[in-house]
Amino acid sequence: MSNTNNPLLIPLKNLPTPKATAIDGQIVTRSFSGRFRNLRILGAGVLAVLFFGTSWINWNGHQAILWDLDTRQFHVFGPTFWPQDFMLLSLVMIIGAFLLFAVTMIAGRVWCGYTCPQSVWTWAFMWVENITEGDRNQRIKLNSAPASFSKIAKRGAKHSVWLAMSIATGIAFVGYFIPVRELTVNLLQFEWFSTSAIWVFIVAALTYLNAGWVREKVCLHMCPYARFQSVMFDRDTLVISYDAARGDTRGSRKKDEDPAELGLGDCIDCYMCVQVCPTGIDIRDGLQMDCIGCAACIDACDEVMDKMGYARGLVSYTSAAALADEPTRILRPRLVAYATAIIIMLGALWFALDARELVDMSVVKDRTVLYRKNSDGDIVNVYRLKITNKTQMPAHYELHIANDARLSLTRTFTLDLKPGEIVDMPMSVVMKGASAESGMTHFDFVLVDSNRITTREAANFIYPAF
Repeated sequence: MSNTNNPLLIPLKNLPTPKATAIDGQIVTRSFSGRFRNLRILGAGVLAVLFFGTSWINWNGHQAILWDLDTRQFHVFGPTFWPQDFMLLSLVMIIGAFLLFAVTMIAGRVWCGYTCPQSVWTWAFMWVENITEGDRNQRIKLNSAPASFSKIAKRGAKHSVWLAMSIATGIAFVGYFIPVRELTVNLLQFEWFSTSAIWVFIVAALTYLNAGWVREKVCLHMCPYARFQSVMFDRDTLVISYDAARGDTRGSRKKDEDPAELGLGDCIDCYMCVQVCPTGIDIRDGLQMDCIGCAACIDACDEVMDKMGYARGLVSYTSAAALADEPTRILRPRLVAYATAIIIMLGALWFALDARELVDMSVVKDRTVLYRKNSDGDIVNVYRLKITNKTQMPAHYELHIANDARLSLTRTFTLDLKPGEIVDMPMSVVMKGASAESGMTHFDFVLVDSNRITTREAANFIYPAF
């Protein structure tokens, strides 16, 4: 998709700015601090606690969140979902997509910069790199230094921590599909060639590769989001932008010198915004597909402005309209359409959850023998009933016949099912009395639980003239 129709975007740069030094093709970033960095750490920390900790919580005797592939059950705290509930998952994913569209239209790629797993893990791996090998300049020197015990020790420490983080990620991820306690015990007992262990190592390898080595290349070349973001942006979208009117002409100067007397703008051309960027772009060239909206450049530039005694905001979250001294609109027709769609789908999801039956009953008539007579001369039809307790609690059920007084069960049926238990059983229905001609009548199997909630399933009864 071409981005030429959007004035906010410029084509992807093939050559990085020379100041964006790379080691073996990998961008080397400088450490920094700032309010957006703190916000990103807070958000990433909350998500990491949820990701690594939720699977260890038990709820009603089950792992709180577990997609049990063996039993085809999806436990989410209280409710249990089955393959028949797949439409609910589809609704949740569609709602998530529309939320992403709406947020992108309002504030650009904040998902990429703050909460995308690729970005979160990349920042975490870069932090490990910083504490084991040193800051940017130290890492550049270390890379060009000859082999030594110190260099091997630092590189070994970095990769050891990376591998530990990757394996922890693999265990946490696979632990949502296989009980995490059982999985961890198996790994500690060196059962490394089971299917679950192999999946742990696959996820760990991908994490190590993506966050440790590939990094920004995932965002630039594998993720399609950068390619279609221009469809969601408009002149009122808040994106990270450089104020060229204030910053240019760029140039270095002493702190106590007046830039106006030198014919310079506020940008001192220090390249700090480039050196902290995880994708190595120069935000002063305009918004690019490479920009993931992490605001690292804002924090770095604000720190430089504070040291120089200038006002913050040379690089900031702003809109194309604001840069052109036009008012920024909050409500736009497309945003209203997104909000309307989200509200409608949330209503549909609530209705579907409320109407979802907690017991599933299916009825199949025996087609090999349409009917038969018993020893009392009554007509009997045989059915197969499959009843599933879709809750996480034991349940008691009673089975009845409704809608035709001539029909009855051969005996009183009561069932006690464990959580998630499935019962498949034959069922005989009897018609008493004579009929002048053959035919078929309709009736319902009625299942009543201990709370007097009924589940109905229609069936047909075939009988001859007798």
